Amino acid sequence: MSVELKEKGRWDPLKVFSKVSAAYLLAFFTKKKNGKKIALVGGNLGEKYEDNAAVYHKYLVNNHKEQVTAYWMYDPKTTYAQEQRIENAVPLGSFKNYLLFFQADYTFHGHSLLYDIVPSADKFLFLNRKTLITHVSHGIEGFKKILIQKEDIPLLKRTDYFNCASQYEYDLKLNEWKIPEQKLIITGFPRFDRYQPNQPSAAVKNILMMMTWREWLFDLTKEEFTDSAYFKSTVGLLKHEGIQKLLTDHNLHLNIALHPFMKKFEKYFAGLTDNEHGIKFLDFNHETIEYSIDHNDMLLTDITSVSWDFLYLNKPIIFYMFDKQEYLEKRGAYLNMDTDLYGYNAVSIDNVYEYLKKIIEENITSNEWYPKAKDYIDYFDQDNCKRLTKRVMGL
Repeated sequence: MSVELKEKGRWDPLKVFSKVSAAYLLAFFTKKKNGKKIALVGGNLGEKYEDNAAVYHKYLVNNHKEQVTAYWMYDPKTTYAQEQRIENAVPLGSFKNYLLFFQADYTFHGHSLLYDIVPSADKFLFLNRKTLITHVSHGIEGFKKILIQKEDIPLLKRTDYFNCASQYEYDLKLNEWKIPEQKLIITGFPRFDRYQPNQPSAAVKNILMMMTWREWLFDLTKEEFTDSAYFKSTVGLLKHEGIQKLLTDHNLHLNIALHPFMKKFEKYFAGLTDNEHGIKFLDFNHETIEYSIDHNDMLLTDITSVSWDFLYLNKPIIFYMFDKQEYLEKRGAYLNMDTDLYGYNAVSIDNVYEYLKKIIEENITSNEWYPKAKDYIDYFDQDNCKRLTKRVMGL
């Protein structure tokens, strides 16, 4: 998790110290009500109710309310927790947040304990020795090498369990991340419980286009960003005459989703929506990523983790890694981007057009590489949340 994903100095050290001190003392002298276990769940830096963490929070609320009180940690700058009426939602950085952290039996985070569960945790983690901390992950690891910041080191060391989607991920976290074997558990990803596997659409009519984030873009000026391969490639795809004609002739819809971490740049894409050619940018304040995965028939991406969901569902994928060399130099990948992709590997915008034309004109609705899914995903039974709960909580 890049420290640049949050504004520097957002959490005032003096306020945090005051809240932590008071919460620690109060937690020490008070007993939990009704004897139920307490679990804190968070993901996406508290900015979205999405992904593994959100799916797992819903599962605990719906299936284990008698044994566990599951709280969701959200960013107080957002309004989604109130709008969606998320049960037991607690603002990150509040006094209640710190108090619950010291009372909690379990925490489950998707990205980082620091940003998903309790701000500034690295400064006072030594005060909490009893809470079982589980990293439920975001997407299957493979296309992004882990970035370990200074503040991550004590957090990784203190984390009790790292959930894995498969034996493949287990081996990667053991050998590449150097996580001790006893901390690795294979229970599958909660997000895959949302839908049945192997569900290709009857026809390709709706195309989701989503690119992942790049930390080296975060501090660019408008001029620098609009001169980047990221921006130019997106515009190039949308303005390609062949792609536009294909969309129009076959009455297709191209739905573009900016990665949540790239939201700060969305104003630079204003004006690229093109109703004539069925091109629109999605607003995730009103349409979730889960909905987009379910209601789009194929994916056009670089290497976003959403591609694993499309593989799981056996839907076509076109990969277009427009800045592969730069990406490998600045971030790196565990998988080989030439041989390990589970979709069409386009090397240019014209190549994207050729693959898209093939998919549409030949009515290709499934993923030719679907047999690869079992290499990266161990479970296809929608019991991942159940397995995780049993393994961590013993329920």
